[in-house]
Amino acid sequence: MNVSLGGFSFYQLLSESEMDIFGYLETARHRYGLQGVDLWNGFIADRSVPYWTVANDDKLRKIKRSLEEKGLTVANFAVDRAHLWDPDPLARESLHKNALDHLRAAELLGARTVRIDANRGEVEESREQFEYTVMRYKEYAQRAADGGYTVGPENHTGISLDPNWLKRLAEAVDHPGFGILLHIGRWKEGAAQGDRIVAPWVNHVHFDVRAIGSADAEDTVRLLTENGYGGHWAVEYNAPTHPYIEIEWALASMKRILAKTMTVH
Repeated sequence: MNVSLGGFSFYQLLSESEMDIFGYLETARHRYGLQGVDLWNGFIADRSVPYWTVANDDKLRKIKRSLEEKGLTVANFAVDRAHLWDPDPLARESLHKNALDHLRAAELLGARTVRIDANRGEVEESREQFEYTVMRYKEYAQRAADGGYTVGPENHTGISLDPNWLKRLAEAVDHPGFGILLHIGRWKEGAAQGDRIVAPWVNHVHFDVRAIGSADAEDTVRLLTENGYGGHWAVEYNAPTHPYIEIEWALASMKRILAKTMTVH
């Protein structure tokens, strides 16, 4: 089974200057024995500015060497502060530039999938917003297809918590370079069938503690494999205390779910 670990899981340690990107890679490979990682741009970007500036090429090359030395695959590159829609046209252009910078970084690092959100926080849906979002994802998806990876949103915030909206978006983009990062079970109230609705477009999967403890998790894994999903299954769990132990538990618990439901290991 392809197992990965989200970098955001170590947000507390990063914030307290107890871990950097290289410590994260070392931990994933040698503490947990993983061969896949989900990079979070918070580890490698300047977070002191509104649109997080990606690391320079020299640092990216060092990260790439560390990945190669450890035999780690970048299953996903999760990008914050480069979302597509903002009501302010000038902000949209700044976000677009930041997205392009991060796509370039993802290509240099060899990411298999990239998550760039559709929006940040609550937004009021409009025709302009939807058409702009479709246009940008088409552009990014073509670039991703040319580079051998896929890109798209996560059911993360705002309107992307509506699975029917994500389905409409995916159908409108209609591109093989587009995919949805499914954070299992994270939908707005009343969206109980969300995982099933977006299953045909899933390119990456996140488990958090709620998903691990859900009675529906096994059904979701079966559903995704039946839809042909063959990517990584990643833990993303920002443990408030004892992160190393808690993440070890989460990884083991997710693996147990996968082992019970997958016929091919």
